[in-house]
Amino acid sequence: MRKYLVAFLALVLVLGTIGMSITVFFVTDTGGLGDKSFNDSAWAGVEMAAKKYDVTANVIQSYEQADYIPNLTAAAQVSDVVVAVGFMMQDALAKVAPQFPNTKFIFIDGVVKSPNVENFLFKEQQGAFLVGYLAAAMTKTGKVGYVGGIPIPPVLRYQYGYEAGVKTYNVLNGANVQVLSGYVGSFDDPAAGKSMTNSQFSEGADIVFAAAGLSGLGTIEAAKDAGKGHFAIGVDQDQDYLAPGYVLTSAMKRVNVAVFDGIKSVVEGTFKGGTITLTLKDNGIGMSPMTYTKQLVPKPIFHQLDVLKKAIIDGKLVVPGTKEAFQAFQVPQIQF
Repeated sequence: MRKYLVAFLALVLVLGTIGMSITVFFVTDTGGLGDKSFNDSAWAGVEMAAKKYDVTANVIQSYEQADYIPNLTAAAQVSDVVVAVGFMMQDALAKVAPQFPNTKFIFIDGVVKSPNVENFLFKEQQGAFLVGYLAAAMTKTGKVGYVGGIPIPPVLRYQYGYEAGVKTYNVLNGANVQVLSGYVGSFDDPAAGKSMTNSQFSEGADIVFAAAGLSGLGTIEAAKDAGKGHFAIGVDQDQDYLAPGYVLTSAMKRVNVAVFDGIKSVVEGTFKGGTITLTLKDNGIGMSPMTYTKQLVPKPIFHQLDVLKKAIIDGKLVVPGTKEAFQAFQVPQIQF
């Protein structure tokens, strides 16, 4: 009898937790809402949770790094869950989170070792590898570009994964596609992103991948302005729709899913502090469906991408995410 009573009480506790209304505050990175990329994807995850659960969603905009600590503190004082995004927020969150042990924090792109913080990381290099291989296969000039925001670990993983994809294409196809790369120094300057992209176009690149948040919208604008034969590659969200026919593909990073899952764990009472890494295998990383450009790509290239994707998932192809790993990267034997 006691066994059944304990089970009944546990069920009541779970049902009570699921029905509980919670308040969520999203603290943006400096790119802010409207970047149609990283921050917008995180906010989409909050909105997904708000639609499915009894969640009140709020947002606090960070305009500069000095805003992080006051914004996180203000959010933690009045909410059950704080969603914090961006590697650059890591130090600030490490100071704030321990001060609010009863507040749960969902952190994207960094690691804070506190029991009330659930961290989500991504293997961005895996998605970047695939778009890099595609860019190398599709370039007509033999040069492709990369525009980064700030060289922090997630953005560097994009860069080296992309370059590894190009290198793999070169080795497997006897090609010599070159990569032009640079950093604009911010995630909120579309004009700078456009300027660097135009510079790479003038140097001969015809496809440019931007991992630069709001700054990356300048790359898409540059590709559209440059006209036929020039392409951008989007990042984080499916950005193909922003310039149909001029965004070859997008390297998908499902931040929205991570944020939703984090909030869900609080709602359902399964929240655990620690770190979760999302990969190509669990669909946390991927490529856009290429709604407007799929017809431009020869079918054998899609077959090769499928083979490479399987090799990554199976662990036969380990994509580098750092400079040191890229320098040591050797293309394995791949049979198409």
